[in-house]
Amino acid sequence: MEPAVKYRLIKTEKHTGARLGELITPHGTFPTPMFMPVGTQATVKAIAPEELDEMGAGVILANTYHLWLQPGEDLIKEAGGLHKFMNWQKPILTDSGGFQVFSLAENRNITEEGVKFKNPINGDRLFLSPEKAMQIENDLGPDIMMSLDECPPFFESYDYIKHSVERTSRWAERGLKAHQNPDWQALFGIVQGAGYEDLRRQSAQDLVSLIFRAIQLVAYPLANRRPK
Repeated sequence: MEPAVKYRLIKTEKHTGARLGELITPHGTFPTPMFMPVGTQATVKAIAPEELDEMGAGVILANTYHLWLQPGEDLIKEAGGLHKFMNWQKPILTDSGGFQVFSLAENRNITEEGVKFKNPINGDRLFLSPEKAMQIENDLGPDIMMSLDECPPFFESYDYIKHSVERTSRWAERGLKAHQNPDWQALFGIVQGAGYEDLRRQSAQDLVSLIFRAIQLVAYPLANRRPK
């Protein structure tokens, strides 16, 4: 099976390892690095899709958690997915709700199974698991999806961050198993580890072994990797 998204390396800066490349998706190709406008609720505030296109925006980021609350993934799926709902035919990336695990800390509780939230709109109890996040993102229909992670505060203890990284890796594996559209939606992992380099390396290695290999993402050639 062909990967949903491919990466093509254009150039590597030999002294720093900085890379110039492009991501090839079902809805077009965009360069990396690049500026990605944030369209939290399927719209970039005060800017029309046509204006974003004229500006040269190559991809928009939408927020899984907030779209889950309003208007709901069912309505967006019925409308034909985010691309039609937003009137945006270029690539779209959705996060997983993992950042809300950090930003809404006062209204959530983390367990091994997932995250319990208090709905800020009506007070209802919500539960976001890796499987639920994946179902929402599958229904939203972006080109690139992020796996549910725990985004911990930077200055937590080493033991806390270690457990958090291990849980994020387990959640990534669960989300991968729940992914329904690997032929046209790419699933990316999110490296965690706060300020601890060894834990960031562990997180990256866990995710490469799970997600990136599983979706066969075409990365840059091994010969172009920067030596350690």
